[in-house]
Amino acid sequence: MNAFTLLPFIVLIAAMFLMTRSAKKKQQQAASMRNELQPGSGVRTIGGMYATVKEVNEDTVLLDAGPGVDLLFAKNAIGAVLTDDEYNRIVHGIEHDLKSDTDIVPDDASSLTGTGASEEPAAASDDKAVDLGKQDAAEDKADAAAAAEARTDAAAAAAEAKAEADEEPKKTDGDADAK
Repeated sequence: MNAFTLLPFIVLIAAMFLMTRSAKKKQQQAASMRNELQPGSGVRTIGGMYATVKEVNEDTVLLDAGPGVDLLFAKNAIGAVLTDDEYNRIVHGIEHDLKSDTDIVPDDASSLTGTGASEEPAAASDDKAVDLGKQDAAEDKADAAAAAEARTDAAAAAAEAKAEADEEPKKTDGDADAK
């Protein structure tokens, strides 16, 4: 047989091997995660319920879903073991204290400059201060007047069109006079 004839079969077998290998790795990771469950851990079941592990047996897990609510689940029903921060964020709505981890960027840039630092660079430069608001105000008034005039012209044209439409006889599907 020719090597080119066998090539598609070899590629297909290799692809199947790689897919089953990755699936086996995921199954092994899930099994090890379930075997390492400890009481007090926050978990999510495959059904989407969040609970705390109360007791771990060989094939079952006793979960505390709330005050006085203990549920018995199969170990295979545990979808994920959550970190304490993630569990508290999802179940209790408690956010992790971000101030202890990193600095937070402020909402405005005023706190990024030092006190009095904004005046010193302006005094050191020879450029004049630029006032952007006063020059644009006159242009804005002219634009507003032009827009108001355009609106009144459009309203007048619409009123004329409506008056002409009222004067014209209405068209019907059939001849209304013939009976």
